[in-house]
Amino acid sequence: MAKQITVTAEGLKKLQDELHYLKTEKRKEVVEAIRIALGFGDLSENSEYDEAKNEQAKTETRIQELEETIKNAKVVLDTEVHTESVNVGNKVRVLNEKYKEEVEYTIVGSTEANALTGHISDQSPIGRALIGAKVGQSVKVETPKGNIKLKVLDITK
Repeated sequence: MAKQITVTAEGLKKLQDELHYLKTEKRKEVVEAIRIALGFGDLSENSEYDEAKNEQAKTETRIQELEETIKNAKVVLDTEVHTESVNVGNKVRVLNEKYKEEVEYTIVGSTEANALTGHISDQSPIGRALIGAKVGQSVKVETPKGNIKLKVLDITK
């Protein structure tokens, strides 16, 4: 049985859009690249053909991954997002107690995570530690560089 994956409505839409693109446009592009490469003759020395076939395999694999993810997605609706405790869909402002530094994270499902934009997965060490925490509560997070303590300052939608 496949593992259920938590996503926001926005995250699900992005997955569906990518799947639609791959099925409707990317597949056609790859088939055309294969058709052109076949015109170059001898397949044993045809790098264009090999590249096109590799791209086809990557595209089909990604389509299968997306279909599986979408099939097993549990969408967190806005009406389910509350601010009493941290959960997927929340923005949470925390204080790193060691460095006295404030950071804001948006807790998202694993398919939406992007550390550069502050979107962290509910499955990441920080995300797991924060899930269920309330304003004023401190949580310990085990990181590769040692443990850190984060104090929850604010939880918003």
